[in-house]
Amino acid sequence: MLVILAFIILFHIISAILLFIATIQNAWWFTTNGNFYTDLWYICNVTCVGTPGSASEDSGYLQAVQAAMILATILCCVDFFVFILQLFRLKQGERFVFTAIIQLLSSLCVMIAASIYTAERTGFQDKRVQQGDYGYSYVLAWVAFPMTLISGLMYLVLRKRK
Repeated sequence: MLVILAFIILFHIISAILLFIATIQNAWWFTTNGNFYTDLWYICNVTCVGTPGSASEDSGYLQAVQAAMILATILCCVDFFVFILQLFRLKQGERFVFTAIIQLLSSLCVMIAASIYTAERTGFQDKRVQQGDYGYSYVLAWVAFPMTLISGLMYLVLRKRK
């Protein structure tokens, strides 16, 4: 039981780290014509400038991606603390249902953010950065999705035993 618990905690911490990196790093998109790279907030070459029009009504998709990634990261961190509290508060034989729900919501937020970015990337990106490839932060967001989903399902199955 202790080994399973340690595995779940490690899996959860790795998911949270991936979400932090995917949300913060400037590597969601790399251009093929020049050395531009972009994330959810900035377009960078040598210096970084804010994403053009990110505060306008036309960039609702970008704002949805930003909000969903931030919410997923916050939910994942809050979920870890809820799990620690439930670990000491739950009676023997009860499941970590509340912890699982929060983690599954985090997983859903990551999926929504990455899906919107995939579908609507050209709608909110500057014309000079439209040709290129997805970066490692984008890939980390997609890797964090199944990890948070699996850890949420593991919490749902996990029972507190002696």
